[in-house]
Amino acid sequence: MSGRLAVLGTGNMGEAVLAGALAAGWPADRVVATTTSSDRGQARAEALRERYEVETTSDNAAAVKGASLVVLAVKPKDMAGLLEAISQGLADGVVVASIAAGLTAAWFEERLPAGTPVVRAMPNTPAQIGAGVTAIAPGAHATEEHLALVESALSGAGTVVRVAEKDIDAVTALSGSGPAYVFYVIDALTEAGVLLGLRRDVASTLATQTVLGSARLVAETGEHPVLLRERVTSPGGTTAAGLRALDDRGVRAAFLAAAQAAYDRARELR
Repeated sequence: MSGRLAVLGTGNMGEAVLAGALAAGWPADRVVATTTSSDRGQARAEALRERYEVETTSDNAAAVKGASLVVLAVKPKDMAGLLEAISQGLADGVVVASIAAGLTAAWFEERLPAGTPVVRAMPNTPAQIGAGVTAIAPGAHATEEHLALVESALSGAGTVVRVAEKDIDAVTALSGSGPAYVFYVIDALTEAGVLLGLRRDVASTLATQTVLGSARLVAETGEHPVLLRERVTSPGGTTAAGLRALDDRGVRAAFLAAAQAAYDRARELR
């Protein structure tokens, strides 16, 4: 890894990016992370220093000086103020990557020095344990080299895929929001187990491991989920009865509607 990495904002996703970059081989002595100047922010900074041995500061403008890659990990509502604070301190050729939903590459390019390469990234919360998936998309000035640099920082947090920027809102709706849908399913399966007489801890273990194992089976075999589902579904059997109940209650349609609602909301945030 060349140059310095600055991660501006270290909430859950910012910390996931930080941890992933270190796991991917970015040296801790070339990484700086920022927190707020509040008492809570300072406690957070101390925890990050102890956990990752990186430099921390509450001064975003100072953090970006000399950085070759700057990751913006603050909330969309705070982004304009952050860009105003750091723009003058950005080095020539620095790559700026944003993980904020809704804000387009053009929005950043209008507020950064002319020609700044911008890459949009949409990670998800499993990145916190190195099992996430992040989609990245180039702005008008981002080249293959710039995308590779961003990949090098994000790959330690899980899988990285490249998409066109027009698809980032769809990514937000699917994999960005998707973990919440999966947690919803795990909770529902757990409640079903309790309803059928299982202890809650047993039901939770069964539900969680079923989802985990099923996802791994899809990923590791490469087989289509429909084929795997058919192998579990004997004619006239218990699984067929359960699937019919899901279809009768419109579960598939509900997932499609959830993704559409999330997509529409991402576009509203622009």
